[in-house]
Amino acid sequence: METLAAAQSISSNTGWTVEAAVVGANIGAIAQEIAKVKLAKAYALEGTPLEHYTADAYVAALKQFVSAKHPRLVLMPHTYQVRDFAPKLAASLGRTLISDSVGYRKDGDKLVFTRQMFQGKFAADVSFSCDPPHFATFQAGAYRADKVEMGTSPAPVEKVAAQVDAGAIRVKPLEIFKEAKQAVDLTQAEIIVSVGRGIKEPKNIDLAKALAEALGGEIAASRPICDSGWLPMDRQIGSSGQTVAPKLYLALGISGAIQHIVGMKGSRSIIAINKDPEAPIFEIADYGVVGNLFDIVPALTEEVRKAKA
Repeated sequence: METLAAAQSISSNTGWTVEAAVVGANIGAIAQEIAKVKLAKAYALEGTPLEHYTADAYVAALKQFVSAKHPRLVLMPHTYQVRDFAPKLAASLGRTLISDSVGYRKDGDKLVFTRQMFQGKFAADVSFSCDPPHFATFQAGAYRADKVEMGTSPAPVEKVAAQVDAGAIRVKPLEIFKEAKQAVDLTQAEIIVSVGRGIKEPKNIDLAKALAEALGGEIAASRPICDSGWLPMDRQIGSSGQTVAPKLYLALGISGAIQHIVGMKGSRSIIAINKDPEAPIFEIADYGVVGNLFDIVPALTEEVRKAKA
């Protein structure tokens, strides 16, 4: 949905038509859901070789589809799977890919995409010099899914049969690997309570966990906390961790280093609690509380529990 929000934004500035494609097997129901968004058309690109993800099958199917439809711009979310196949897809058509964009602007007749570099310390403006189709991916949280405009009636859905030569698929998918301890996908969390070095020692993380539990959210952390082993690495937010955009992000004792900010600045509402009034986190926070988190967090947790009682 975030990528559809980006497409609608670009459409409003260019007048280009927005169409969406879903890739896989037995995806009719998903395509019907996507068709509820304000689109000109939705496609269900289906085929048995697409039932289990492989880069070879996805590239073969999408290359045929893109070649037949002649789009000006192909947008995709910057997920692990897209990172795997999108460069090959673009190269197979003799085109380039602008990946991990955080925004765009219109400069005359061309689009300029913004990419963060050196862990968010710099931003680069990049545009295409080749002929369409152009390929670009957007970072998670760059656009808000709740900003997607829904249609007054469902868009038409066209089923497209993917012609993929089974012999061209060089990778054989095995059963999905699962860790002994299930990793958490913080990108799906609506509320995140995140802790930084201001938490001081591991035992104090229980204060944040209690608040997260009261709010019905997930616990997360900045890199130093995870590097120290106080929380698992799958709880890390930032340029070397997960990029999130929850409805509510509470930053407890987090100073606001750029490496952390690039991973959560897309949050809808940011509340920061820090004893340092000059902490950089306050520059992006919607609400800031200057004070001792060890006094504030327990009181806040108690008030949340009372409100839910």
